[in-house]
Amino acid sequence: MVSELFILRHGQTEFNAQRRLQGHCNSPLTAQGEAQALAYGNTLKSLAGELNIAELNDFAIVSSPLGRAMQTATIVAGALGREPGAVSADDRVKEAGLGEWEHGHIPDIHAANPGLANKPGWYLDAPGAEPLESIQTRLHDWLKDPATPSKVIVVSHGVTGVVLRALLLGLDNQAMWAQDKPQDAFYYFSQGTLKRIACR
Repeated sequence: MVSELFILRHGQTEFNAQRRLQGHCNSPLTAQGEAQALAYGNTLKSLAGELNIAELNDFAIVSSPLGRAMQTATIVAGALGREPGAVSADDRVKEAGLGEWEHGHIPDIHAANPGLANKPGWYLDAPGAEPLESIQTRLHDWLKDPATPSKVIVVSHGVTGVVLRALLLGLDNQAMWAQDKPQDAFYYFSQGTLKRIACR
């Protein structure tokens, strides 16, 4: 069961740069995304003393099984001096399924659905999208699973990242969707508090 947690979003992907939705589909990291992943790792490495973490190597590295997250996690592991095999995949932390809108160009989706852009969590309005309750359930199961390491660096995604942080802090849906989804910062959760850490 998780007690201490770093929450990272994967680095920029080709679809992020093109403003396309991904969901369960995948696109590789851009050069910027690879640099962001390396910045995650280097920042983590420099933070241990500041956060009173005795040994960062005590933290397991868990990733969404989707390629962009695994690619990010592998780069992070390398920056921390670990082998790629140190990364374990868990299906419960993968991105939300976005149904028929996966691959879709965000401006086109918004143009076809007036008012959608201003709706919190609009991604999950996609036909065939994974319901929020399903995302919450699988993330809650992962957090509370006795088999989940107590200290974890998790590499996940935009939507699942905000849902995960909301579960940790007990946020309502409005506050949950108001959170950011950075690729140049990550979050550290310990003892009921969440700290945003900008990459160096």
